[in-house]
Order: sequence, then C-alpha cells, then structure tokens
Amino acid sequence: MSVPTDGTGFTFWLGAMAMMAASVFFFLSMNGVDAKWRTSLLVSGLITFIAAVHYMYMRDAHAAGDSTTVFRYVDWILTVPLMCVEFYLILKVAGATKSMMWKLIFWSTVMLVTGFFGEFNGGSALGLGPAMWGLLSGAAYFYIAYMVWFGEVKKVAVSAGGAVLKAHNTLAWFVLVGWAIYPLGYMLGTEGWYSGLQDLVSLDMNVVYNIGDAVNKIGFGLVVYNLAVSCLLYTSPSPRDQRGS
Repeated sequence: MSVPTDGTGFTFWLGAMAMMAASVFFFLSMNGVDAKWRTSLLVSGLITFIAAVHYMYMRDAHAAGDSTTVFRYVDWILTVPLMCVEFYLILKVAGATKSMMWKLIFWSTVMLVTGFFGEFNGGSALGLGPAMWGLLSGAAYFYIAYMVWFGEVKKVAVSAGGAVLKAHNTLAWFVLVGWAIYPLGYMLGTEGWYSGLQDLVSLDMNVVYNIGDAVNKIGFGLVVYNLAVSCLLYTSPSPRDQRGS
C-alpha cells in the first residue's frame, strides 16, 4: 500500500490523529466532571472516535486513487446526528424534550441523505440533478440553523441562561459558520448552477471537508468540556467553605 505524500493525503492523516487524540482526551475527562455532563463528554468522544476510524479508511482510499464519498457519508450519517444530540444533552437540564432532539436528528439525516444522492454517481438519483439535491440538503441545513438560532432550541437555551446559554451560543456559531463549509465543499465538488465556483476557487473538496470535520467535531467536544468544567468550578465549595463545614 502506498503512503500518500500529497497535501490532501496529509490532511487525512492529520485529521485522523487529531480526532483520535481528542477522543482519548474526552473519554479520560469523563470522571473529572459532574455526572450530569458525562454523557455529553461520552458522545463527544464517540463523535471524534468514529470520525478518526473513517479517516483512516479514507486516507487509504485516497492513496489508492479511489473515491472517499461513501466513507465520508457513512461517517457523517453517524456523527452529525450525534452532534445534534449534544444540543439536547446540554439543554436537558433546562427542560429540553426528546421531541426537540428527534427533530434535529431527522433534519440532519435529511441534509446528509440528500447530499449523498447529489454527490454519488453524478447526482442522477430519482431523476434529480445535483443542484436540486444540493438545494434540498441546504434547506434542511438552514432549518437546523434556524432551530438553534431562533427556534425552540434557542428558547430552551435562553431559559437555561448562564454557562449553558453561553455554550449553546458557541455551538450555534459552529452550526452557522463551521457547518457552512460542507455546502461549500458540495458546490465545489458537484456540477450545477454553482459550477462557476469551481473556476473561482481552486480547492480540493477533500481538503475543505477534512479541515471542516476536524474543527467542527473537536470544537463541539471542547465546548461541552468547557461547560462541564466551568459548572464544576462554579459549584465546587471554596477552601473556606470546606474549613467551615
């Protein structure tokens, strides 16, 4: 098996190592936080671990000159809904419902399935072109963004306030800005009304996706970790309190 020495191949390797290291960190941090945040950290570790394993396969596929599309979407269909679950887990203390969680999971799945149809086999599934599949995927993405910025997810976060609201707002920025890199990569890698972008921006879409995955998945977990640690520090008794007890 040949080892990729090009820049794109290096980003696969770097992404795999970064996300594996993040998984170890999140798993080992679980026992150092309050019990109510441990599931959130567990999910964070699972997200980066699943991604790291798929990145190893994608790196080999890239080295062999094969497409990484199927591996990438299998990764996303597992990890992106889990990232949506993170919103529910951090907001559960403020009364977030499972109905809200399932809405996020549903629309993230729609976003990914329609995106896959648009990228796989020239986007000819069901007679729709890649531009139409991209439009459907983008609509699902913007609905998720609406939910976390203005909809019921945001309302629950506001009612929670404090560190929970701050963490939610940071995750919302990841969705709005960080996740936007995926439709950009889609438009750079498929034909459609946006084909002109490929002439303006000469980027390998794998590099776009690899950078986006590492930043978004590790970033999500770090936000959750910071929330768990800040709440632990806030609720821990001071040395004076301990002496007085």
